Amino acid sequence: MESLLVDLLIFTSVSVVLVPLFKWLKLGAILAYLTAGLLIGPGVIGWIKDPEVILHFSELGVVFLLFLIGLELAPSRLWKMRGAIFGMGLLQVTLTGLVFAGVGLFFGLSPAVAYIAGFGLALSSTAFAMQILEEKRQLKTTHGQSSFAILMFQDIAVVPLLASLAFFSSGASGTSVTWTKMLYALAAVLGVVFVGRFLVRRLFRWVAETEIQEVFTAMSLLIVVGTGLLLQSVGLSMGLGAFLAGVLLADSEYRHELETNLLPFKGLLLGLFFIAVGMSLDLEILKSKPFLILGLGLGFMTVKMILLFVIGKLFKLPSESARNMAFTLPQGGEFAFVLFSTAFAQGLLSAEVQSILNASVILSMALTPFLFSLNQNYFRSFSEISERPFDEIDDGDTEIIVAGYGRFGQIVTRFLKAQEVSFTILEHSAAQVDVARKFGSKIFYGDASRFEVLERAGAKAAKYFVLAIDDPEKSVQAARVVVEKFPHLKIFARARNRQHAIDLMELGVTHIHRETFLTSLEVAKELMLHRGASELQVQNQLKRFRTHDDEVLKKQFDLRGDETKMISFTTQANKELEDLLKEDRRKELT
Repeated sequence: MESLLVDLLIFTSVSVVLVPLFKWLKLGAILAYLTAGLLIGPGVIGWIKDPEVILHFSELGVVFLLFLIGLELAPSRLWKMRGAIFGMGLLQVTLTGLVFAGVGLFFGLSPAVAYIAGFGLALSSTAFAMQILEEKRQLKTTHGQSSFAILMFQDIAVVPLLASLAFFSSGASGTSVTWTKMLYALAAVLGVVFVGRFLVRRLFRWVAETEIQEVFTAMSLLIVVGTGLLLQSVGLSMGLGAFLAGVLLADSEYRHELETNLLPFKGLLLGLFFIAVGMSLDLEILKSKPFLILGLGLGFMTVKMILLFVIGKLFKLPSESARNMAFTLPQGGEFAFVLFSTAFAQGLLSAEVQSILNASVILSMALTPFLFSLNQNYFRSFSEISERPFDEIDDGDTEIIVAGYGRFGQIVTRFLKAQEVSFTILEHSAAQVDVARKFGSKIFYGDASRFEVLERAGAKAAKYFVLAIDDPEKSVQAARVVVEKFPHLKIFARARNRQHAIDLMELGVTHIHRETFLTSLEVAKELMLHRGASELQVQNQLKRFRTHDDEVLKKQFDLRGDETKMISFTTQANKELEDLLKEDRRKELT
């Protein structure tokens, strides 16, 4: 216990000193943690003697990171990314691994060593890449989503890569081992999906009813660590299990509470992971073969960047997006350590080769923040405006926040401006923002479905929230965040259609205006007047129609979970409306 506390004291001390210093030098927190690990590890001061133990424990930081990323991705959105994950990701791992293996064979490596080194170096670091994208608020950009898709496939590819080592160590007998591992992995994934979909939410509801915060936090940790260990037990990565759990809880009512509870654990453990990576660097091998390690590290990073750029262009990414992705994923990954250590344990790699490969991977990790910064500061052309981070917002004392600056939002804000009412506009389309600014509009590029963006926009002090986002899914996400985090805001929402209105009603939004409803009635009114109907007659008919339609919408909301009853009721309601309007016309004629 005393030894553990001393180690904890060392970690916190070097972090408190070096992280602010590196931030001040604009070198970033990741490099600070790596330097801290290098200093306190066995190669320099030697305060920590066994970095391997720390590294395994600190991998929980990556697990928490992937769980929180999963919370940002609803299953429907992840399904839309399947092409990028299994297309771009599969091509990246296969192509990069084969190229590297081919280079290894050219330089005289045995087929086994060339294969292990090639596919190990093809993997990138989820921890480094995702942390940088999060820090720079670029996770939702084109290159951020593409990088994420490739990293997800790499996590999935870990199992077949580890299983494939059996072919080199056991010959053909490894086939049954491989298929057994595959079946276990598939069963574990299906188990996580089933439990997450049907049982976990009920458990959270039961725990939430206790109203004891620490129990809810314990439940959160149980889900993350439990799913991670389950998938690790069948050869998959812990991070993949936690990510799946996060995705399955992405559209639950406990999403934001989970984020709040787990963020501190993620930050601390991720920092510890970077420190452990720094401690793992073998300085002896670095001193004895510096040019080999430097050449290997720079060489595989350069080739990897070229291949990533080509793959991005093959999948029709804009040139800047493809280049940004190439500068995000050139490093080796934490799963390379796993692959190399497993190969060493099976006698496929010598201790020296393993140390050289590990050192080159760590070197590539250390160089990644510099390369990323170089790309952002010097190579960036801004030709693809969707790649830029969200604006810093300086309207903290606004009365009204308007989310969305399409046709609907523009008309609302033009009228508000004429009335000298203060408001802040948030728009998720960078192209729309730049066009609006040409005409003198004060508008901010930001995602209104993100808590931190709304907070910076002054949501805590504002009184009203105008929801004018065009995309129904994005609109509902923004409404959910406002209802949960800023319940004092009165929402005035634009709905694209009837289903969009029902989704908003489900969140408790009451001031909903269907965008084409009133316009359609105005057209119908004008048409009837041209046909010779009286103004009073048409007004009465329209009033009857609107009242009946509002009542139907409320009833449809009550029946939203039963499609059969919904269809039956809607058909009956339409017939009733026709009969009511016919009866009104007969009364007016008599």
